[in-house]
Amino acid sequence: MRLEPVSLDERVESIDIMRGFALLGILLINMLAFHSPFSYIDPYTWFDGPGDQATFAFLDIFIQASFYPLFAMLFGYGLGIQFLRAEARNKSFAPMAVKRLAVLLVFGILHAFLIWFGDILITYAIMGFLLIGMMRLESKWLLRLGLLIYAIPQALLLMILFAAVAADSSFYTGIQEVQDSIAAYGGGTFAEIFRQRFDDWMYGNNALNYIVLTVTILPFTMIGAAAAKWRLIERADELKKLWIGLAVGGFALGLLLKLMPYIIEPNIAITFLQDIFGGPLLAVAYAAIIALITRHGSVPLLLRPLVKAGRMSLTIYITQSLIATTIFYSYGLGLYGQVNLLTGTLLGLGIFAVQLIFAEIWLSKFSQGPLEMIWRKLTYGLNFKKTNKSNY
Repeated sequence: MRLEPVSLDERVESIDIMRGFALLGILLINMLAFHSPFSYIDPYTWFDGPGDQATFAFLDIFIQASFYPLFAMLFGYGLGIQFLRAEARNKSFAPMAVKRLAVLLVFGILHAFLIWFGDILITYAIMGFLLIGMMRLESKWLLRLGLLIYAIPQALLLMILFAAVAADSSFYTGIQEVQDSIAAYGGGTFAEIFRQRFDDWMYGNNALNYIVLTVTILPFTMIGAAAAKWRLIERADELKKLWIGLAVGGFALGLLLKLMPYIIEPNIAITFLQDIFGGPLLAVAYAAIIALITRHGSVPLLLRPLVKAGRMSLTIYITQSLIATTIFYSYGLGLYGQVNLLTGTLLGLGIFAVQLIFAEIWLSKFSQGPLEMIWRKLTYGLNFKKTNKSNY
C-alpha cells in the first residue's frame, strides 16, 4: 500500500474524470434551460411529451443539484492545490490567484451576456476571491466553517418554505415570461435575444438570490479546498474506508432525499430539501465512487474519455453553450420551445459525445484546451509549448 501522497506536480487523472463527469451532468441539466423557459415553469407538469415524465424523473433524481456542487468542490480543490504548490515553492499565492480569477470573471461575463444567461463562471470567480482570504485556515476549520455557512442559512430558509407551503404549495409559472422567452430566443433578433438574456440573468442573479448563491456555492469551494489540503483524492488508496463510507452513506441518504417529491409531493419546500441537501450528498457519493474506482491509479477504459474532457473543462463548458444556443436560438436552427425533454436530453448526450471526440483529437496535439491556453496566457504571459506539465 502506498502511504505517501503523490507529488504536487503529478496530475491526478481521477480529478479529471470527476471534472469530465460533472461536465456531462451540468450539460444534461442545462439542456432544460437551453431549449425551454425552465426558469419560469413548473417542471413537474410542463413536460408532457412521450417519455418526458420518465426523463424528468431521472434528471431530477440523479442529475439536478448534484453536479454543480461536485464542480464547485473540484474548483475549490484546484485552488487548494495551487495554494499548496505556491507554498512549496516559497511563492506568493494571492496575487497570481487574483489575476487568474479575474480572467475567469471576464470569461464568465462574456459567456453570460453574449452566449447564455445560465453562466456559473462569474459566481465561481467571485467565490474564488472570497476563498483566497481563507486559504491559510487549517483544513479542519475550512471544512467546519464551510458546513456551518451552508447548513445554517439553508435550514432557516427550509423552515420558511415549509411555513409558506402551509398557505400555498403551488409552483410559480410565469406565463408572460414564458411567452417572452419563446418569442425572443425562438424567433427574435440578436438584440432581442440580448435583452432577454440580460433579463434572465438578472432574474437569477438579483441581490437576494446572490446572497443565497454565496451561502450555497462558497461552502462547496471551502470543502474542496480543505479536501485538497488533506490530499484526499490522491490518498484514496490509503483512505479506502473513508471513501467507501462517503460513497455508501452519501448515495443512500442523498437518494432518499432526492426521492422526496415522488414519495410525498412536489412542492417548493420538498424540492428545496431535495436539491439543497439531497443533491450535494449525491455529489459526494459520485466523487467517492470515482475515487474508489481509480484508487490504484488505473483508469477503466469506459471512463478514460472523461479524462481529456476534464483537462479542458473551461473549453468544454463554454462550447456546450455555443453549440446548444446555436441549435435552439433564432440565429441558428431556431428550435427553442419546439423539442420535448427526451429529445433535448438525447441531443445533450450527442453534444457531449462530439466534445469527447474533439477533446481527444485536440489534446493529442496540444497540452491544454484552446480556452485554457488563452486563460493561462492572460494570467502568466507564457509562451506555450507542447508539454505535459500538470495544471489544475
